[in-house]
Amino acid sequence: MSIHPSADVHASAVIEEGAQIGEGCIIGPFAYIGADVQLGAHCVLMSHAVVKGQTTLGEDNTIFSFAVIGEIPQDKKFGGEITRLEIGSRNRIREHVTVNTGTGGGGGLTKIGDDCLLMAGCHVAHDVIIANNVIVVNSAAVAGHCIIEDDVIIGGLAGIHQFVRIGKGAIVGAVTMVTNDVIPYGLVQAPRGQLDGLNLVGLKRRGVERGDIMALRAAFQMMAQGEGTFQDRVKRMGEDSDSDYVHHIVDFVTGASDRSFLTPGG
Repeated sequence: MSIHPSADVHASAVIEEGAQIGEGCIIGPFAYIGADVQLGAHCVLMSHAVVKGQTTLGEDNTIFSFAVIGEIPQDKKFGGEITRLEIGSRNRIREHVTVNTGTGGGGGLTKIGDDCLLMAGCHVAHDVIIANNVIVVNSAAVAGHCIIEDDVIIGGLAGIHQFVRIGKGAIVGAVTMVTNDVIPYGLVQAPRGQLDGLNLVGLKRRGVERGDIMALRAAFQMMAQGEGTFQDRVKRMGEDSDSDYVHHIVDFVTGASDRSFLTPGG
């Protein structure tokens, strides 16, 4: 066990032999840290927070009360193999959140990037990859093997099906079930998720240039009403536009996936 001298550890906290606690960490009452956990500098575990498994956290993360981070997967195929969870820096993981490690059959790694907010009661399953600046709202669930790109918002009580990819800057409305991939900058809502447009509010908040927003609108119109298959229409979008945002959609749609796509009007 390695605890930095500047760390503040409550007397009732349990830290297993072998854990590594970085500079300036604060470990609250009745928190539990497993033997294979590594906490970077200035992490905070509030009372009754649990971090276990082969779990690594970067700097300045805060884990709130009764969150359970690094528990084994909820997958019957899991056979006790050693798998990992990696969490970046400056994340806020609220009360009762659960994040599981990976599985041997799914790559062995669950990963969360930087500056994410996981609100109370949400779940991140095994082998999920979440990028940066992602918000998962209260009681939403991200099933195994999903990929969530930068700047995504997943609304409260939403459910993301296994193996789904959600592209950069997309938003999923509350109480929405998403069973297919979501294009970057897409807006998905309705109980059985429908691609209803673009996340224009999010684009404007991030200061995207007017010309790029107009290019995305034109591209979305082509996806909705152009000739040929969805894939054909998307490829033509890339030929007709010089916007990096449009090309991001093209690259996303033409990339490898285990699911089909939510399409406009579909």
